[in-house]
Amino acid sequence: MDNLSFYQILFSLALILVLSKLLSIGCRKIGLPQVIGLLFTGIILGLITLIPNQNLISNDAKIGISFLAEIGVVLIMFSAGLETDIKQVKETGGSALVITILGVLIPLGLGFVVSLILSGDLSDPKILFRNLFYGIILTATSVSVTVASLKELGRLKTPIGTAIVSAAILDDIIGVIILSVIISLDGALANGNTSEIGKQIGIVLGKTALFFVFAIAFGILIRIIFKKLSNRYDHHRRLPIFALAFAFFYAYAAEAWFGIADITGAFFAGIFLSGTKDSGYIEKRADTTSYLIFTPVFFAKVGLTSISSFSSIDPSFIAFGLLFILAGIAGKLLGCGIGAKITKYSFKDSIRCGVGMMVRAEVCLISAQKGIDAGIISASIQPFILVLILITSFAAPIILKATYKNEAHQDVSDIATIGN
Repeated sequence: MDNLSFYQILFSLALILVLSKLLSIGCRKIGLPQVIGLLFTGIILGLITLIPNQNLISNDAKIGISFLAEIGVVLIMFSAGLETDIKQVKETGGSALVITILGVLIPLGLGFVVSLILSGDLSDPKILFRNLFYGIILTATSVSVTVASLKELGRLKTPIGTAIVSAAILDDIIGVIILSVIISLDGALANGNTSEIGKQIGIVLGKTALFFVFAIAFGILIRIIFKKLSNRYDHHRRLPIFALAFAFFYAYAAEAWFGIADITGAFFAGIFLSGTKDSGYIEKRADTTSYLIFTPVFFAKVGLTSISSFSSIDPSFIAFGLLFILAGIAGKLLGCGIGAKITKYSFKDSIRCGVGMMVRAEVCLISAQKGIDAGIISASIQPFILVLILITSFAAPIILKATYKNEAHQDVSDIATIGN
């Protein structure tokens, strides 16, 4: 570490920030989510690294980028927690829960089945967890594109629009929990005797339960403190400073004390602060901090890693990757669509639910990166995740618009928010 020249990251950061802004603006102008522009930045950097004898993106720079990207992950998940509207989930009741459960189980199952192409041997617990992890990646969803599309169509506040947003919230919560448990189990088995798998599972589940006891108890206390601080220091910058400290502490405690992924701690830190008087102000300040540098660096790292992985991909992995993409699309279409139909939504609304929930973005990427960092899955999956994100981000708005053809706008109040 002492021999690394971290000044070399500075030029890379300059490239990332300039390209990220220009490409995200370009994507927004043509109706695409800005995250795609951030990903393209990483792809460009990855292509630069393929140039023989280039010195623009050095190994030292890559190490620095990876370090900053980890902070970016924590901040992204903290913001996701802050955006979680528990009241909205309660309003939709059982329908959102059914949509979420099927929208998690079916993609997870399809991802698991497809992963058997890599290895049909389930006798080794580590291979089993690897196969499961590919399914877990597909459980994630990102409805930012869907929300924007429904707003434009005047349908966000319709029953199916509310159900989609609520199901996405529950989807993230369940997905993050499963992700943490699988990573913890894999780590426990790596350090233990596989013949004692029952004991290892018991220990991990026990630690997971203890984490939630700790998170809830301490989170309620922190929420009370923040309410008092908000009343005394309304919209004061010390609030987001304390909030970020809380997020980093929860992320640290989750992984260091309970063996749970740090992103889980950060996510739940955001949940406990969501809905408080100044949660919107905290979220705005946290997003400003994140999007100035850490979030662009995270997505740049993903694109950079994807190009590096693609350049050395095993040809036998291509068939799996293509089936993985199909499983990702079909899993949400079927799972969420069937869930909506079961809960009495019309056939057309059920299709809209499946289409709206199939979009993937940051949580999917974060889940995959955690699995790669833990050595559970191959980095070769990254290019295919990028393709999945691009396909779903392009297709969802087009299909949703087609399903509402010849139907009048309903939520006129929402239309004015577009582009603001």
